[in-house]
Amino acid sequence: MYAYTGVLSALMLRDKTGVGSRIDVSMLESLVEWMGYPLYYAYQGATPPPRAGAAHATIYPYGPFPTGDGGTVMLGLQNEREWLAFCDKVLLQPELAQDERFSSNARRSENRTELRALIVEAFSHLSAEEVIARLDAAPIANAHVNDMAGVWAHPQLEARQRWSEVDSPAGRLPALLPPGRNSAFAPRMDPIPALGQHTDSLLAELGYAPGDIQRLHEQGAV
Repeated sequence: MYAYTGVLSALMLRDKTGVGSRIDVSMLESLVEWMGYPLYYAYQGATPPPRAGAAHATIYPYGPFPTGDGGTVMLGLQNEREWLAFCDKVLLQPELAQDERFSSNARRSENRTELRALIVEAFSHLSAEEVIARLDAAPIANAHVNDMAGVWAHPQLEARQRWSEVDSPAGRLPALLPPGRNSAFAPRMDPIPALGQHTDSLLAELGYAPGDIQRLHEQGAV
């Protein structure tokens, strides 16, 4: 993401100044940037937030929750208005908003075990689609948590015609088109080569004579 935006900004700068730029991107620095919010909780030796997996370290409820049909829904509450709407329109328990254990985000984070149990119980009677419908009506940010089969069958990928097919030694295989559609061209989707299929042609491009290539085969080097 940062390489992409860095290159775009450099292109825009060159367009205005006529001078190119050198882009230096570090994966470590990019990941630390993403950690910026919880990172400050550990500033100057303060106790860091506990590990929370896919849940948020300092905001609650925020993360994946199971539903009654075996699905999982990801949701995230950002403020007190959404907490009130969550209790009223999603859990259908408006009185929960007045519970002292959950009266602020800090209190909800402290008592997340108890709150999670209440949410899981409420969702256990609903399908994932029903939970998402309630969250949409609230409105509170949410999404399905898909397994691999769900990704293969995702309706949005089908609707946007993101699947193609490529040849392979095992026959035709589905292949996802590269992200970022460009109206000026179609992406190349070449066949998957068999093991060693292009060895001789690549060695020839590197300057090896036919006799040298044959000798490499005989020696088992290629």
